[in-house]
Amino acid sequence: MTDHKVHPLPDAHEDMERARAIPDTPQTRSPTHRLAFTDTDFMCREDLRPVRLQLELLKTQIALDERGIVSTVVMFGGARIPAPENADAARTENLGRLSHFYTEARTFARLMTEKSLKTGNQEHVIVTGGGPGVMEAGNLGALDAGGISIGLNIVLPHEQAPNLYVTPDLSFNFHYFAVRKMHFLMRASAITVFPGGFGTLDELFETLTLIQTGRMAPVPILLFGEEFWRKIINWQALAEAGTISDADLGLFHFVDTAAEAVAIIDAAGVPDPTETTV
Repeated sequence: MTDHKVHPLPDAHEDMERARAIPDTPQTRSPTHRLAFTDTDFMCREDLRPVRLQLELLKTQIALDERGIVSTVVMFGGARIPAPENADAARTENLGRLSHFYTEARTFARLMTEKSLKTGNQEHVIVTGGGPGVMEAGNLGALDAGGISIGLNIVLPHEQAPNLYVTPDLSFNFHYFAVRKMHFLMRASAITVFPGGFGTLDELFETLTLIQTGRMAPVPILLFGEEFWRKIINWQALAEAGTISDADLGLFHFVDTAAEAVAIIDAAGVPDPTETTV
């Protein structure tokens, strides 16, 4: 990120350096004497949460704007989906059978990134959660094509590091799930959802809710693995119960291959991401 000084006053970096050189006295050692924006104890106070929310939203927003990224293709999916070569070591036999979705995710990301390269890496940029499994496959596929990709990581109780295929200066880390999910959707021109667990379901249903209620412009939502999605969710039962309308079943498409997904996105065109109102 680049700061452009347009005023004659000292900027924040200059005063940070000056503050490090002040004499060591009881007064300067007091927490109250620290510059507010360098005081992590102060910044982490309970009543500073609104400021932290704003900073977390702004940091990613500014970085993506400075890279000129206009639209993204979102890839949601399970962190536990193994690469095919690791299928035998999966925690369950059923999980190992889902390994082909790693391949489809990688292929899909490569195909979309090839399109992105034609726009100067401004449209169709792959964005994942930055972790393992389907997320890793997405970032790897973008790298296969020689393009960039975004990783939106989040701090979790267990060790969580970004996969090695995310473009380094587009690797972000979040404290707030809500802000992270906003960044997934703010530039989305298409959303793909691969088999996954609670996190994937949460991301899918929030997206569907936003589009259903008119809070987000409609974009293609592609569910990879029709058999998987029909087995875990009885979509028709929701419509028959009247809790959703029959028309809501048209908010998403089932696909089984990367080629199918790309064809649907091509047919839909690229919506204007500025219409999103999340």
